[in-house]
Amino acid sequence: MATLEPPAFPGGVGNTQQDPERFTSLVDDVEQRLFAVLPDDTWVYPGHGKDTTLGAERPSLPEWRARGW
Repeated sequence: MATLEPPAFPGGVGNTQQDPERFTSLVDDVEQRLFAVLPDDTWVYPGHGKDTTLGAERPSLPEWRARGW
């Protein structure tokens, strides 16, 4: 289980005020600290939005990077 406040999921890492450097830093941290070390069945309870799992969100990582939020 991972309990997160924004920036979190589902569907992205949160608002970085359209700052590409802040976004890259944030998404890198999320990938390295969560996706790289926790199993796909880890539940995520975000500060907003519906509960999800890392496995449900993992396929969307390239989309998050492409859209920048």
